[in-house]
Amino acid sequence: MNDEQKVDETPRQDAAETAGEANGAETNGLDRLGELEADLAEAKQAVLYAQAEVQNVRRRLEKDAQDARAYAATGFARDILSVADNLGRALDAVPAELRQDDKLKGLLAGIEATAKELTSVFERNGITRITALGEALDPNRHQAMVEIPSADAQPGTIVQEMQAGYMIKDRLLRPALVGVAKKPD
Repeated sequence: MNDEQKVDETPRQDAAETAGEANGAETNGLDRLGELEADLAEAKQAVLYAQAEVQNVRRRLEKDAQDARAYAATGFARDILSVADNLGRALDAVPAELRQDDKLKGLLAGIEATAKELTSVFERNGITRITALGEALDPNRHQAMVEIPSADAQPGTIVQEMQAGYMIKDRLLRPALVGVAKKPD
């Protein structure tokens, strides 16, 4: 090789190296752009997930607050059920001949009025009595205490109610304690 060829090749090599570096820079720029776009897509996805989670938390809190308002009286209602039970027992314990006695009519009228008012308060607050007699046993609402042999009723049918059960709105407040029919021996 002579000096002229060396001189001629040098610019070509420099041009090729510069083009290679430019291509490398373009490739690096494209790689970097791809990384940034991937990071942006990932950040957008994270924001969407965070927004969805915030929405879910808000809904849960609203539902919890709504449930708290709806069922706030549950503890008090459970405690007052014994008062309703005792009023019912008091009325049931009075024999028919004493109901006619003029001296006791006022007392009985007061107890009956109190029982009616208590029932009215229960209804206003969404507390309802569970029907039991003649119904099929529902373990979500009834608690079987005894099995009673019966030829008249189908097995699994409630034939005796020992204690009334109550619901508060759509939740069980207290199960009804019942006797269930079974086939006679």
